[in-house]
Amino acid sequence: MSQARVGTIAGFDLTVQDADRIRDFYADVVGWKPEPLSMGDYDDYVMLAPDGSPVAGICHARSGNADLPPQWITYIAVSDLSESLTRATEKGGEVVRQPNGTGPGGFALIKDPAGAVVALMQNPHPS
Repeated sequence: MSQARVGTIAGFDLTVQDADRIRDFYADVVGWKPEPLSMGDYDDYVMLAPDGSPVAGICHARSGNADLPPQWITYIAVSDLSESLTRATEKGGEVVRQPNGTGPGGFALIKDPAGAVVALMQNPHPS
């Protein structure tokens, strides 16, 4: 994920059944270079722009990601994940995936009142 300020986009991930095929698709179509990211017994991928900067992740729909839909998920940096989740539900949103952690980089998926899904991430790089 990028060095994000609170309220800005921290990154994008795509989780799919065949990450290797989709990795190659984006490498060929937009020129991204895949960099393996070990997940133990398999690799997910950090996709790099031609200048080498990370722009996105392409992940296998396995383990904790098995239930994620095959769509791009945008991560928005927040200063307090728990507080943001409370506010989201108070404002008519829904938590669709509970937080995977509490420190920097911990995230949860929410659905806004219109039905759009986004991830809220505890700011991975506090200012």
